[in-house]
Amino acid sequence: MIKMHRLGPIAVGLLLSLQAAPPAMAEIPGKLLKIGVLTDMSGPFSEQAGKGSVVAAELAAEDFRKEAGDLKVEIVSADHQNKVDVGTALARSWLDRDGVTAVVDLPNSGVALSISSLLNEKNRVTLASTAATSELTGKECKPTTVQWDWDTWALGNAMARVVTAAGGKRWFFISFDYALGRSLEKDTTDALGPLGGTVLGGVKHPLNTMDFSSYILQAQSSGADVIALGDTGTDAVSAIKQMGEFGILTGKTRLAALFLLLTDVQAIGPQQAQGTLLAEPFYWDLNDKTRAFSKRFGERMNGQMPTTDHAGVYSATLAYLRAAKAADTIEGDKVVAEMRKSTIDDDLFGPTKIRIDGRAVHSMYVFQVKTPAESKNKYDLYKLVREIPAEQAFRPLNAGGCNLVPPT
Repeated sequence: MIKMHRLGPIAVGLLLSLQAAPPAMAEIPGKLLKIGVLTDMSGPFSEQAGKGSVVAAELAAEDFRKEAGDLKVEIVSADHQNKVDVGTALARSWLDRDGVTAVVDLPNSGVALSISSLLNEKNRVTLASTAATSELTGKECKPTTVQWDWDTWALGNAMARVVTAAGGKRWFFISFDYALGRSLEKDTTDALGPLGGTVLGGVKHPLNTMDFSSYILQAQSSGADVIALGDTGTDAVSAIKQMGEFGILTGKTRLAALFLLLTDVQAIGPQQAQGTLLAEPFYWDLNDKTRAFSKRFGERMNGQMPTTDHAGVYSATLAYLRAAKAADTIEGDKVVAEMRKSTIDDDLFGPTKIRIDGRAVHSMYVFQVKTPAESKNKYDLYKLVREIPAEQAFRPLNAGGCNLVPPT
């Protein structure tokens, strides 16, 4: 024990001031925020995300630099090849060797779940702006993970409401045989019950399936009046094109494309995709702010308009950078807590609130693909059918099984 009477008055004053001082905040090392865009550069989600996700993150970094002060921002990227082990190894190397402070994008829900766990161990932020499994804010929620854009609950909820209201009551699923497909099927099935819908059956297929004929025949023979696709990207494109060849979408059978993006509709073609209903929280031509961003994006992408995935990367990255600056730290739990403090006035998604489970809550929209006669150009593909307000668009906070949510 220190004996005060043996110290001079100056030393005593200094000691007391040190004892009373609060602990210093953890500052951002080297004044550098380094974002890793972990994406699919060559596989089934490369058009939805891929290079465009990197461009979107770079645009967010450029916009943040106007308000960054002495902070620097660096964007790095890699292809996870839709393999959990590859994606996890890349992220681990980024964290341990390269000083990456947050990871964004993450198409492929299996990869995203693994990265979310890894970054939570390292107390760094996961910005799951493209992964759609609702487990990220459910039983697998983490205090360092934020899920932007949409999730399988929001997609299933929106499509079940619209399709059943139009008379589609008996459903058959053709779904991915991994986390995304399972979540899409479960969440849509849960939404169907209260709406009077029933599920007659379903089949699973691996990622990168080319031949859907056997799955389509099973759906046909089930007697369903709705075929629900629990997949996306090139798999969804192939499935819908082959349904057209079978001629099953010209009669009474409805298509519920649970996870379709702008680039998928372009790949299918407006002649065959016309009339298709889909749910998204972003469309490039929705308002003046989305059009302004899309113009900037298109200038770097040979005119291609952004998908919801690209918009999510931009918004999540910009929100992270602002929160990290405000909190003056790269510690993931503190940055996410900062993101939750107030509603974000987001240019692309409108008012956005981050919940305790990590879910970014905003409006969702149901669109219908225009007919070729209605479309003015190759990007003019959607017309708005319905806006689902934020309070109805996402799973209730206490219904996901997230252990971060206080018991009610």
